[in-house]
Amino acid sequence: MSPRHPNTESTTPSTSRPAWVLPTAGLAGLAVGAAAAALLWKGLRNPPIPPTVEPVRGWDIQRYMGRWYEVARIDHSFEKGLERTQAEYTQLPDGTVHVLNRGYDARHRRWKSSEGKARTVHGPDVAALKVSFFGPFYGGYNVVALDAEYRWAMVVGSDLRYFWILSRTPELAEGVAARLLAQARLLGVPVDKVQWILQDGVNPTGSW
Repeated sequence: MSPRHPNTESTTPSTSRPAWVLPTAGLAGLAVGAAAAALLWKGLRNPPIPPTVEPVRGWDIQRYMGRWYEVARIDHSFEKGLERTQAEYTQLPDGTVHVLNRGYDARHRRWKSSEGKARTVHGPDVAALKVSFFGPFYGGYNVVALDAEYRWAMVVGSDLRYFWILSRTPELAEGVAARLLAQARLLGVPVDKVQWILQDGVNPTGSW
């Protein structure tokens, strides 16, 4: 490289740019912000209801509150391996519902619990809710069958692979399970994947 004469002007390129050109970091920030906004919008909007599903109407949310035993479900990672699973619903003054789920992990000999929140999406008399356990991200909770005395309920999520049968007691009355599974099959629920959950009514590991 030839030495530069002291009186020669610098030939280093200018680092200035037109005002409309954003630096790379700015573009990356905009992209991240747009992605975050898209995720937030997806989380806040109402979750889809499967086309074959019609949530129960004339629903009394107050009567639905309280403890339910989960007697059957299609297994997913967040409940896998849990027995004696139960849910407790409590309506809060602002109209939302506090959700407390709990189940016993027999392999590790301990109880697991998770708390969330739910809110109705089509008015207080339609049994369609959105439920969140992870920040602003909601999943569907649609009651598709309900006993007149609120003794049992059948629930489908945002798609037909999310399925639960709940009961106020550890066991369903005779004939109810077969009836509910027949209805679930008509909805398109993959009933061959339904598992019946241990609910013996006696918990040597402790009760809640």
